[in-house]
Amino acid sequence: ASAFNSAGQLIAQTPEAARIRDSFDFGWKFFKGDAPGAQQPGFADTNWRNLDLPHDWSVEGPFATTEPSGGSGGFAPTGIGWYRKHFRLPASYKDRKVSIELDGVYQNSEVWINGQYLGKRPFGYISFAYDLTPHLNAGGDNVVAVKVDNSLQPASRWYSGSGIYRHTWLVAVNPVHVAHWGTFVTTPRVSKEAAGVRVQTRVRNERAAAATCTLTSAIVDGDGKVVQTADISQEIGPNAEYEFEQQIAVEKPSLWSVATPYMYKLRSAVRVGQQTVDEYETPFGIREALFDADRGFLLNGEHVKLNGVCLHHDAGSVGSAVPERVWERRFEILRDMGCNAIRTSHNPPAPEFLDLCDRMGFLVMNEAFDEWKAGKGQVRGNGYSRNYDEWHERDVTDFVRRDRNHPSVALWSCGNEIGDQLSEHGVEILRELIGIFHREDPTRPVTAGCDQIAAEPRAASAEFLGLLDIVGYNYADRWRERRELY
Repeated sequence: ASAFNSAGQLIAQTPEAARIRDSFDFGWKFFKGDAPGAQQPGFADTNWRNLDLPHDWSVEGPFATTEPSGGSGGFAPTGIGWYRKHFRLPASYKDRKVSIELDGVYQNSEVWINGQYLGKRPFGYISFAYDLTPHLNAGGDNVVAVKVDNSLQPASRWYSGSGIYRHTWLVAVNPVHVAHWGTFVTTPRVSKEAAGVRVQTRVRNERAAAATCTLTSAIVDGDGKVVQTADISQEIGPNAEYEFEQQIAVEKPSLWSVATPYMYKLRSAVRVGQQTVDEYETPFGIREALFDADRGFLLNGEHVKLNGVCLHHDAGSVGSAVPERVWERRFEILRDMGCNAIRTSHNPPAPEFLDLCDRMGFLVMNEAFDEWKAGKGQVRGNGYSRNYDEWHERDVTDFVRRDRNHPSVALWSCGNEIGDQLSEHGVEILRELIGIFHREDPTRPVTAGCDQIAAEPRAASAEFLGLLDIVGYNYADRWRERRELY
């Protein structure tokens, strides 16, 4: 249920809670088309449509063969749309740091709070957040406005949808808090007898003075029992961030696998003096995932055959605003047919997609892009290549930080059938990309879906393929007489 009532007032939360994270999906207004001035708080939106998020306006039609989205876009309407939400916060929020989190907006979104511009994110599949604090009216009226521009078409080789098609959240924390996507939990030592859990936690101090912080990290099992804890303290300077590191041993752990997808939680508590100023939970699994050239894929030391499928982000006639039960039912059917692995073709999925993979025991190749610098003919220069130079590092960093605690994610893919695999600069692009992935997550290998291996008359170079931790082979039939090598 929404934490906001019909008047847009926040309800059902105690302001004393160290961290508040509420659904921000309910009570939005929507206008299909451009609405100049709609970012201003006093803009007249009473005649706009009332709706709740997630929302995909493309799937609502009308469909026509004349739509510029074309056949790959389902002949669905795209264009520009505006969203506005009026809300009130209690006066007690005046000492909080308040942010809005958006799990995905397709695409070219721009966001304002009370008429103040917060920023733009071109990539329609990335999750992101904005700090609302400097511009909020605590105890008064507030208006968030979001412009979505999906008018450059065709922009995708598949149905994309349009709008705020994933969940939104309002987050309120104290000035000293765990940073956004600030935990990284890895399991460098795994056996049935014992596991070593490495915990890295970024804590931000947004006070004007230094603060001595104590971080307590508790590992909680599936029954809610605390199995191990660790404390560490550090002074953090004003408006600064510090990354804590802890090593925690777990005796006789329940290992995550496709057959028994057992989940733990890391419960992070930050104290300043005797006051708990933040509490943050990170689901994770204890498992070892290795790719071996001779033995194949090993999960917890046992060979596992990956029987995988590619899944796009939409649900057919349901569109791209996919209810979680739709994914769950699909996964149940896939599991019944023997599938145990999923490739997110060809972009970051919704967060709840990976949550389900964690709980249901699917291994994931988590893919970032369908284009780098070289565009694909079907999208006529309107794809990710338009934004690659400016946005790729930030998008990859956010992508990895959001998803690196999921035990289901066994492999990163930095691209699918990328045109740059044949270009002179492709090797340098790939080297930089892999460096970003390894910087943010040294524990998982990086691949790419390569469709020009041994192709004629041009093929991906040995140098390009040699940079990949694991080479991805697409379309062996393109190898002509050499296809039997596969």
